[in-house]
Amino acid sequence: MTKHFLNLSDAGGDAIAAMIADAIDRKAARAGKPKGQADADAPLAGHTLAMIFEKNSTRTRVSFDMAIRQLGGTSLILDGATSQLGRGESIADTARVLSRMVDAIMIRTDDHAKIEEMAHYATVPVINGLTDLSHPCQIVADLLTVVEHGLALPGSQWAWLGDGNNVLHSIVEAAGLMRFDVRMGIPHGYDPDPRFAEAAQAAGSTITLTRDAREAVAGADVVVTDTWISMGQAHADEKLAAMMPFQVTPALMEGARPGAKFLHCLPAHRGEEVVPEVIDGPRSLIWDEAENRIHAQKSVLLWALGRLG
Repeated sequence: MTKHFLNLSDAGGDAIAAMIADAIDRKAARAGKPKGQADADAPLAGHTLAMIFEKNSTRTRVSFDMAIRQLGGTSLILDGATSQLGRGESIADTARVLSRMVDAIMIRTDDHAKIEEMAHYATVPVINGLTDLSHPCQIVADLLTVVEHGLALPGSQWAWLGDGNNVLHSIVEAAGLMRFDVRMGIPHGYDPDPRFAEAAQAAGSTITLTRDAREAVAGADVVVTDTWISMGQAHADEKLAAMMPFQVTPALMEGARPGAKFLHCLPAHRGEEVVPEVIDGPRSLIWDEAENRIHAQKSVLLWALGRLG
């Protein structure tokens, strides 16, 4: 049966734990090696990953490209402007064709229904590089980062500040799978999809929504935010005004646990969702988090292609 990775729940908690452990081991084994050199075992030698981009990308594009290379394989890139998707070829037909030509497909797009359709018709693994609904690969990297820095996931407390977006959805999904709690500080009118919180709560996690930023961060081990204004969003001024009370500042971080860590998936708008003193400060793990996209992507690929768990 083809293993797709559209959301974290497609893999489950045990597989995500295995991904994190594998990523830590592979990262350590690469110390001092050129970034383009393949891992010693080159487990995906001869495999090709197709990467489809309908949204702009830096970290997802580079991390998946480097991930498949380090695993011994190769990649190719398609985008809407230069592929037949941009001229009206259906997702279903694209999935059928690519399944005959490559070993796995990663797609970064807008509507989550597109990636579900891709997975329905593909006979090779389809991996979610980002949709408007969720961003599971980012969260595997986030979990890897905090574990790497000594945090045990079960029972940990996470705080989210800002928009109820795709990154938050995947954090909440991870909470249910890995047994941690999330307090979401979100202004009225920007709440997340409730289905993710309902699933996490059913699994035993505590997911709390508050309109008070200080309440959200109180006692948190990890504080997370994301860009407030995404590409093409309307009513930016109105949204910025609503979000400003949830800006992550040094004073707000003081309400978290001593030693609490700060995460941001990037790109960041310093002075909006977070001030420079925090994102560039000693509690910030953003550069480890960004690098760990490579190591997390490697483990996701290995899982999807049946080489892990």
